[in-house]
Amino acid sequence: MDTSSEVVATDTLGRRIAPRRRRTVAEKRAIVKESMTPGMSVAQVSRRHEVNANQIFAWRRQYQAGLLEAKDAEAALRLLPVQVAVARSSAGEGKAPRRRNGAAQERLSAGVIEIEFTGGERLRVHGTVDAATLAQVITVLGQR
Repeated sequence: MDTSSEVVATDTLGRRIAPRRRRTVAEKRAIVKESMTPGMSVAQVSRRHEVNANQIFAWRRQYQAGLLEAKDAEAALRLLPVQVAVARSSAGEGKAPRRRNGAAQERLSAGVIEIEFTGGERLRVHGTVDAATLAQVITVLGQR
């Protein structure tokens, strides 16, 4: 016997036609953690949260792969102060700049990225860097 009082719009075949419910990453993590508690079955959790059990199994695989990390807007969007500094030339004001060899010129033209974390640690990257690798390093250092 169904005791729910919620009326759900369905088509002639009994399929739900209401808009899909979107879950936040935090909700998905909470549901997955609840389904992984000893003695709790996925079927019970799926009925409690009105989610298909197959969806919970998919979320569990994502959770175990590390794809359900805190990427909510509040957690991911932390702006930090940035200062852009102009490199000062070692040559005097009236003197012509020294010529550099090709490798040194390439290093200088590639630029420098310097990030100072709240704990006082400083990360300085010279030259060109793979963006995905740099993002991973920043994530790991930010969690410390």
